[in-house]
Amino acid sequence: MSATALKCACPSCNCDASGSSAVSKNGQSYCSDACANGHPNNEPCHDAAGACGCSCGS
Repeated sequence: MSATALKCACPSCNCDASGSSAVSKNGQSYCSDACANGHPNNEPCHDAAGACGCSCGS
């Protein structure tokens, strides 16, 4: 089985949005709830180990 990596719809994020934590919102795929919601509290995409440091919520 092969999966195609899907980039997060958050403009400055390079995370994969096709994993188990992927979130679909408004027809787009995001790597996490934080990215899908625009990082309202400037939280990282994932737990510290997987954060990409994107600033799409800034």
